[in-house]
Formats: sequence, C-alpha cells, structure tokens
Amino acid sequence: GQCKSAAKLDGKVVIITGANTGIGKETARDLARRGARVIVACRDVAKGEAAASEIRAETGNQQVIVKKLDLANTKSIREFAENFLAEEKELHILINNAGVMLYPYSKTADGFEMHLGVNHLGHFLLTFLLLERLRQSAPARIVNVSSLAHHGGRIRFHDLHGDKSYNRGLAYCHSKLANVLFTRELARRLQGTKVTANSLHPGSVRSELVRHSSVMTWLWKVFSFFLKTPSEGAQTSVYCAVAEELDSVTGQYFSDCQPAYVSPRGRDDETAKKLWHVSCELLGIQWD
Repeated sequence: GQCKSAAKLDGKVVIITGANTGIGKETARDLARRGARVIVACRDVAKGEAAASEIRAETGNQQVIVKKLDLANTKSIREFAENFLAEEKELHILINNAGVMLYPYSKTADGFEMHLGVNHLGHFLLTFLLLERLRQSAPARIVNVSSLAHHGGRIRFHDLHGDKSYNRGLAYCHSKLANVLFTRELARRLQGTKVTANSLHPGSVRSELVRHSSVMTWLWKVFSFFLKTPSEGAQTSVYCAVAEELDSVTGQYFSDCQPAYVSPRGRDDETAKKLWHVSCELLGIQWD
C-alpha cells in the first residue's frame, strides 16, 4: 500500500506521538515534506531531537519541533497538552502512533498495566485534552495506529490490568483492540463536527517495537526480508492523515491504504461504550 496523495499541508499543525523512531518518524518526515508544522511528541527528547534535526535537514522544513510526552504518566500527558494549547492556536491532525509491545509485566505511574496504559489510556486522555482545539480547527483528523493483532484481543473488564493473569503477547492484542473500539466510539460521538477518527494496521514493520522480547528480535532479524521498512509501514498512517477521499470518512479501519476487515469484537458497540466509560473512570475525567 502506497499513499498516492500529493496533498500539501502548508499552515497545518500535526502532533505525532512516538515520532522519534520507526513508523512515527517516517510519518513525521512525510508530513514535514508536505509543509506541515510537526510536533514530535516523545518520551526520549534527545532521540526526538536527533530525529527532528534529520527531518529538518532533509526536508528543509524548520517547523519540526520536539516536545516531551510520557504516555505512561498522566501528569506528563496533561503537561504536554497544557503547553501545546498555550503555544499553538490550531491542531489539524493528531496521530496517536506511540506504543509498547511485549512488555514484561509492569505498571504505569498511575497503576495501569503498561500496554493498556500507554497504547490505549494514554492516547485516550491525550485526545480528550486536545479535542476542543481539533474541533476549533476543523476539518481535522484523528488517526489511531492499531494492529492486525486486535483480532487476538478481548477487553477483559474483570482483569483490565492483568493482576489475575498476564501474557504480554495477549496484553498487546487487548490494547490494540482497545484502539479500534476507541476509534469506533469516538467517531460516533464526533459525527457532524468535521473531526474524523480512523484506525489502521501499519503492517509488520522492521522497528524497535519488539525490543522487549529477545525471541521476537531474533525472529525479526531472520525474517527481515519479509517485513516492511518503517517508510513502507508509515504509508497507511500518512494516507489516513492526508488522503482527500477520506475527508468525510470516519470510524473505519485501514490496512495498506484501503479499508480492512475488523474482528467481530472490534465491531461490538456495547463493548466500545463500556470501555469508554471505564476509561473515563480510570482517568478521572468526564467525557460526554
């Protein structure tokens, strides 16, 4: 899948989480090339600065800015949003790209299981805090990077944080299903606002995502010929962010720059609504 859109983004403001490496970095590179003001939101600021410097030099776009964001800490998320809203008057594209995979059992600063906390709850809170600015800047787009792995996931409301049983592969799948369900419910709630929300599967990409599993790291090296490069993996993110034909498309799931099959669990509106309310309770927010 290749994003064939030649859309320019001059005057547009974009936030990409986890844009210091992998497909996030390549998404930032592409959107910077199109003229956007790109906010690289990441935990490792030094790595972010290195990526931003490289992108600025290559694209000639000096509006690639790094901001600290730790999705495993709601205090950091709130500080990032507060600073962004004070400094930027518009936000046209929010790409919730950052993620952890195959993490050994651990909790975020707020006591959430790491996959659920970073991949779902962190982005849920970030989107909540930035939504009014997206509405004011409409037409605007929210792009959530999920995965084909959502097919193996389920929302275990009785044990969301893996306290009773934990499998790091399944924990990743559960969080990716949460991304799909969040996108579905968010799109439903945003109907008529000219803010769209879509999710996607980037493909199996040569990236640092598997760094927490020595076995997967080895497999990734052995089968690297069959994996997408980060640039190839970024194509569907870029497509969802810029393609003109998606102007009014919302609540959909894409792979290789085209609509893709969503698991039955990913189409369960009741689960989506329940996850929304539980997420609000965990984060201590009201989002109606």
